[in-house]
Amino acid sequence: MSTNLSVNINKIATLRNARGENAPDVVKVAKDCERMGANGITVHPRPDERHIRRADVYALRPVVRTEFNIEGYPAPEFMELVLSVKPEQVTLVPDAPDAVTSSAGWNVTDNADFLRDIVGRLKQAGIRASIFVDPDPRQIEAAAAVGADRVELYTKPYADLFPTSPEKAVAPYVEASKVAHNLGLGVNAGHDLSLINLEFFHARVPWLDEVSIGHALVCDALYLGLAETIKRYKECLRV
Repeated sequence: MSTNLSVNINKIATLRNARGENAPDVVKVAKDCERMGANGITVHPRPDERHIRRADVYALRPVVRTEFNIEGYPAPEFMELVLSVKPEQVTLVPDAPDAVTSSAGWNVTDNADFLRDIVGRLKQAGIRASIFVDPDPRQIEAAAAVGADRVELYTKPYADLFPTSPEKAVAPYVEASKVAHNLGLGVNAGHDLSLINLEFFHARVPWLDEVSIGHALVCDALYLGLAETIKRYKECLRV
């Protein structure tokens, strides 16, 4: 089974916003990423629009030809946006509005009624629903129970432990993926995956549908160029 690479372009928007103009152009970068081999484009619009803006989401929808994934906390404004744009996938994250970046998965068991309603609305609109979770079998089981199509495994703990104990770092994710697969869920992964740790993760974790990578990929592109960087990330997913 092949694993798709979805490129998160939030950091491109952060760079653009620093000057208040339109360079770099996030729409052009998204199209270029696809041309260079990306299997999808991910954005995470936040309420303060400090990187991706609502206008960007509307501008990207007609030009993304691979798979469009929108991440975010399902506040009313976010749901209005995604139900209007109808991306292929929405990834639900539990971030507070002022969060710098995602720092934990959902406690699905404690938010089951809320998430069941959100997932139902997404699926009724023909949008694949993915829930961002820690590699905890109980939360994965709860995600299946509320009707999710996929889970996205939060991989920062893996990235932090990988340099010293790679097998220990990856073990919870191997088990989590098995649990998800047995429940009929697709498996995505993301957060701090990089050229350093991605190949090992992909080789060990079964049934991995997609990885979403932004910060590390953009950092690598400063040195390698965007085309070469995407090529190298894709090579990590061919093992």
